[in-house]
Amino acid sequence: MGVFDRIKQSLTRTKEQFVERFDDVVQRADEPAKRNRPVDLETIEALEEALISADVGVAAAGRIVQAVRAKRIRGESLRVLVKEEIRAILRAAEHPVANGHKPHVVMVVGVNGTGKTTTVGKLARLLKDAGRVPMICAADTFRAAAVEQLEIWATRAGVDIIRARAGADPAAVVFDALAAGKARGRDVVIVDTAGRLHTRVNLMSELDKIRRVASREVEGAPHQVLLVLDATVGQNGLSQAREFTGAAGVNGIVLTKLDGTAKGGIAVAIAHDLKLPIRYVGVGEAIDDLIPFSPDDYVDALFEDKW
Repeated sequence: MGVFDRIKQSLTRTKEQFVERFDDVVQRADEPAKRNRPVDLETIEALEEALISADVGVAAAGRIVQAVRAKRIRGESLRVLVKEEIRAILRAAEHPVANGHKPHVVMVVGVNGTGKTTTVGKLARLLKDAGRVPMICAADTFRAAAVEQLEIWATRAGVDIIRARAGADPAAVVFDALAAGKARGRDVVIVDTAGRLHTRVNLMSELDKIRRVASREVEGAPHQVLLVLDATVGQNGLSQAREFTGAAGVNGIVLTKLDGTAKGGIAVAIAHDLKLPIRYVGVGEAIDDLIPFSPDDYVDALFEDKW
C-alpha cells in the first residue's frame, strides 16, 4: 500500500467513531433550505461533541466550530469548512527540519511503553531506505532490556549501534556515538533515551545533560528532539508532551499506535495546543510501519467518502 492508503487504514477506528456522527450533523446542516443560513446552536453542539469524541480536544474543537460559524455565510458545505479548518491547524504547526550539519542528531524521548525504542529502530530503517546512513545510540542505559531490544531492531534495520554497559553514563554513550558517527561517516545519529528514572526531576536533568553534550560535539545538535506519544492514551499524552518539551526542547512528535485507537483526532489537539508538528506516525508493528506524517493525507483519509 502507498502512504495515503496506510494512513487511511490506520484511521479506520477513528473514522468509525467520528465520521458517522459527523455525517449525520452534516446531512442535516447542508440541506438546501439551510445551506445559506447561519449554523444553529443544535448543529454547533452536535459538531463539537463529534470532534471531542475523536479526541480533537476542547480547545481545538472550539476553534473549529467558531470558524465554521464565521465562514458559513459563504454558503459552503459544513464538511468542507471543517476539513479546511483541521487542515489549517495541522499546517500551522509545521516547520522545516534544520539540516546541513553532519551527523544530523535526532534525540528520541518519551515515557516507557509508548513504543519509543521500537520507533528508533523503525526510524533508522526509514532513513536508510531513503538513502541516508544512520547509526543508533543506545543511551537508555538504565534498562538492560531496552538496550537488548534496540540491538535487535538495529540488526533488523541493518544499521550500526553504539552501546555501553548497563548503568553507564548516558551522556558519555552519546559522546562516544557522535565520535563514532563522525569517524565512520554516518550522516544521522539517532539517540534512544531513558523513559523513566528514579524521579521525574532526575529524568529531565539527564535529558538536559545529553542535549548539552550533543551540542558541544556537533553544531546545533540535537537537530531534532522527537517525542514519542502513544495515540491510544489520547489527551493524557498532552501533559507528557508539555513536561518533555520544557526539559528536552521537543520540536517534533512521533504518534505511535494510531492504528489501534479511535482517538486519532489527538493529532489535531497536538498541533493546536502544543504548536508542534507531527513528523511520523506508527501504523503497525513491522519495521516499515513508521511513515512520514502529512496533514493533507491525514485530513483526506479521515473524510474520504468511499473506503
